[in-house]
Amino acid sequence: MKFIRGSILLIATLPFALAADFDWHGRLNSGQTIEIKGVNGTVRAERASGGEVEVSAIKIGRRSDPRAVQITAVNHPGGITLCAVYPSDDFGRGNDCRPGSGGHMSVHNNDVRVEFTVRVPPGVNFVGRTVNGEVEAASLSGDVEAYTVNGRVRISTTGFARANTVNGSITASLGKGNWTHPLAFQTVNGSIRLDLPPAAGAQLRAATVNGHISTDFPLALRGRFNGKHISGTLGAGGPELSLKTVNGSIDIRRNMI
Repeated sequence: MKFIRGSILLIATLPFALAADFDWHGRLNSGQTIEIKGVNGTVRAERASGGEVEVSAIKIGRRSDPRAVQITAVNHPGGITLCAVYPSDDFGRGNDCRPGSGGHMSVHNNDVRVEFTVRVPPGVNFVGRTVNGEVEAASLSGDVEAYTVNGRVRISTTGFARANTVNGSITASLGKGNWTHPLAFQTVNGSIRLDLPPAAGAQLRAATVNGHISTDFPLALRGRFNGKHISGTLGAGGPELSLKTVNGSIDIRRNMI
């Protein structure tokens, strides 16, 4: 009698999951900026307990290998920029990390999410950018810029802020009302809620198509008021403050930060 020995190969179908696979920390001078540039995944910032900027990132993929997505840091005079650099699908041109709107980030058929957590010390500014994901900045003390396409934006800072998304709401609370440069908050599908200090003043431009506009502040209007578009002087006036959406309401409230 012959015995045939066989083996059964079990193939795991669990998603790739590399936890806390990137950590960076360092000091920035007051007024410098920590910038995060992602593609898929959330970007969250919170107040640091010490004097250093701390950045951690978790990469998670179901079909694509998270190890192929690199986190790159670029130092520049304004601070430091950290990017999630995906394998390029643009033949002849690789993806690269550069500050602001620079660099090249082409992604196709890659489902890796990179979840960033940033701890920002007092005096340091924060810029968060992603495409598919939320941008959140909680209890910061510097200036904040937040940009995404598919995701909401939530900001709380004692400084100034700007925000832009397409599919998502914007909620922002600012502690300073004496900004010197134009501020803008814009979305397409979502509401905008902006909390300003009682002494805030601006040249306000607010517009919506499907929604209402309301404010707690005294407002001297210019032109015809139709409830969907407002142009006028908010409080004692100041630089331009622009709020625009298509499908959503705009509410400007007083805060007590």
